[in-house]
Amino acid sequence: MHVHMTGKKKTRQPQGASAMSIGARIRELREQKHLSQGDIEKATGLLRCYTSRVENGHTVPSLETLERFASALGVPLYQFFYKGDEPPSTPNLTSRKTLEELAEAPGEEGADARFLLKLQTLLDKILEPDREVLLSLAKKLASR
Repeated sequence: MHVHMTGKKKTRQPQGASAMSIGARIRELREQKHLSQGDIEKATGLLRCYTSRVENGHTVPSLETLERFASALGVPLYQFFYKGDEPPSTPNLTSRKTLEELAEAPGEEGADARFLLKLQTLLDKILEPDREVLLSLAKKLASR
């Protein structure tokens, strides 16, 4: 184990692990995709100065914010923590049913899945500006 000093706080890191911070990884992925911090601001709503603070290690983003960065960069969330070409193996996870499989179930669970499939089909048919209006309305309703 290596011990790294960050300010007054000691952190342990397994030997051989990358010392790259999440912020540096976000910058690396953003630059690989030829995106500016302004592009990220437009895609996420996060201010350019906030992205700069994250990329320079001055701010640690929440999981929700990391999801916003991942969406804007078009990468799965695990890419911030793992640099391999293939997703890391997950031998201890149980497999999950797809939405289509859940829709076949009887009762409320199946009904909810069928509703989501129908909603997905309808959302695929609407234009982006209309989708943005719908999302804005849903956000306002959810915040009540």
